[in-house]
Amino acid sequence: MAMGIPVKPLLQTLSGQTNSKPPVWVMRQAGRYLPEYRQLRTEAPSFIDFCLNPKMASEATLQPLRRFDLDAAIIFADILLIPFAMERGVHFVSGEGPKMQPLERGQPLSQLEKAWSLAKLEAVGEALGIVRHALPKNVTLIGFAGAPWTVATYMIEGGGSKDKWASRLWAWQEPEEFDQLMDILTEASIDYLCMQAKAGAEVLKLFESWAEGLPEPFFERFIIRPAKNIVAGLRERGVNLPIIGFPRGCGNLAVRYASETGITALALDQAQDGRWFSQNLPKDMVIQGNLDPAVLRVGGAALQSEVARVKQSFAGRAHIFNLGHGITPDTPIENMEKLVKLVKATT
Repeated sequence: MAMGIPVKPLLQTLSGQTNSKPPVWVMRQAGRYLPEYRQLRTEAPSFIDFCLNPKMASEATLQPLRRFDLDAAIIFADILLIPFAMERGVHFVSGEGPKMQPLERGQPLSQLEKAWSLAKLEAVGEALGIVRHALPKNVTLIGFAGAPWTVATYMIEGGGSKDKWASRLWAWQEPEEFDQLMDILTEASIDYLCMQAKAGAEVLKLFESWAEGLPEPFFERFIIRPAKNIVAGLRERGVNLPIIGFPRGCGNLAVRYASETGITALALDQAQDGRWFSQNLPKDMVIQGNLDPAVLRVGGAALQSEVARVKQSFAGRAHIFNLGHGITPDTPIENMEKLVKLVKATT
């Protein structure tokens, strides 16, 4: 590395380099387990207002970097900002999570395209610019979006849903209409991620939070195809940043996702066998994951042994250490400190 050019471990790993001390960051690392975040959150009238306040969102993004020796910051935002910008009435209810006006069959989907405006999310770009300027030189900045299937399920169900029943029925009964919805969300995602790249993101991530429980034809059509189109769309617009894909809960179908979408790195959840994926994925596919967040919450000997096991699972290949899902709000800060130290230890 030329003198004066900072080394960014996450970008090195995403370029295919291996390291006995993998770069580390955790999903939801900026959030409710930090008292400074909880205090900051009281200053915004709603969660959406918080996300779209560049000063607050950038501060929340930077907070964990002041406590922990992390290799990445992920911009503080939400996977449902695209439906917010499509005027779906997105709001968050305490103890229940996100809610919005359900998207019903028969409504013209063109209303979504008419309502969609990237300008409504320009605050995310402003926050990225603030964070990029303030980050330590060795820390990488990640931008992200919710993937189309996950976002569509929230829009159709009007919030979170265990079985995505209305969405699955719609996809089976009105496949052409559902494909149209996927295409609309795909184009919006390309717009949104392209903006984030221009604003200062160095890596992009696609969160497919609800990829579980789908038959393979659906997985191919509604998980792989949109992700592939998003990656291709970004490349066509000149965005050549590394892209991490996270199809949570999809089991071994993640091999197809990794090989067919064009992503740079595959993020695994805690139920996926890291050793198996390490053996069955191409050597040039970077893997991210996949410590159980419950182990981080528990700490102690379990945390120490599981960190060692996860690191060993991916020995000899490019690996980004992360959780299999987001850090929980009740996680003790000292456990997070211990995690980072364990990952960065040489043995």
